Amino acid sequence: MIPWLGRDRPNQPLTPFPPLSTALRDPNGLLCAGGGLSVERLLAAYRRGIFPWFSAGEPLLWWSPDPRMVLFPAEFKPSRSLRRELKKPYRIRLDHDFSAVIHACAHTPRRDQNGTWIVDKMKQAYLRLHERGWAHSVEVWEEDAATQTLIGGLYGVAIGRMFFGESMFTRKSNASKIAIAHLIRYLETHEFGMIDCQMHTPHLASLGAREIPRDEFIARLETLCAAPVMPGLWRDE
Repeated sequence: MIPWLGRDRPNQPLTPFPPLSTALRDPNGLLCAGGGLSVERLLAAYRRGIFPWFSAGEPLLWWSPDPRMVLFPAEFKPSRSLRRELKKPYRIRLDHDFSAVIHACAHTPRRDQNGTWIVDKMKQAYLRLHERGWAHSVEVWEEDAATQTLIGGLYGVAIGRMFFGESMFTRKSNASKIAIAHLIRYLETHEFGMIDCQMHTPHLASLGAREIPRDEFIARLETLCAAPVMPGLWRDE
């Protein structure tokens, strides 16, 4: 059994998350259920190394796996083929059409998934985060004289100098990897220290991501979330 959080209510204190040490080992990181998806709840979760993940028909579930998959910007390893792709004349934009990115992440088919975990209430929650300046998108656009087409991108949450990756999509080969490469360049320029990738995938590992113990992740997270950020972040290019 896992704890259930009391329902989030406006202008009332949030029910606190249980200690991370109580998270299950199987399934790895399942911590608790319930609560809500308010901006305040989500920010409290991210600052503690917790994220929501559930499918349609399931209760709201909160996770903090151990170990944690992360990508340090300095350890990014673009392949030779990706370096070639980065030379193509795509336009990279920040926060230009966040809604389109999260919609595409929810509806672009994936080989290893049936359906999506980005259900409607998750989309609405992250749109609220975006409106409040916490959630951001990196977008890859293919342009010609008459049209602009969104071919790939990603979104996540930025707190201090910490970025929490959430989801990505691609409609053209390597477009999501192009978005990741530009995100990493951008974060490195602005002295971000770490990208949370949540759980291990071969795709992320191929780019240089690796697992670290949860205790180490939390220690780094606390420092980075408290770090001041440079002015002018996330302005569309």
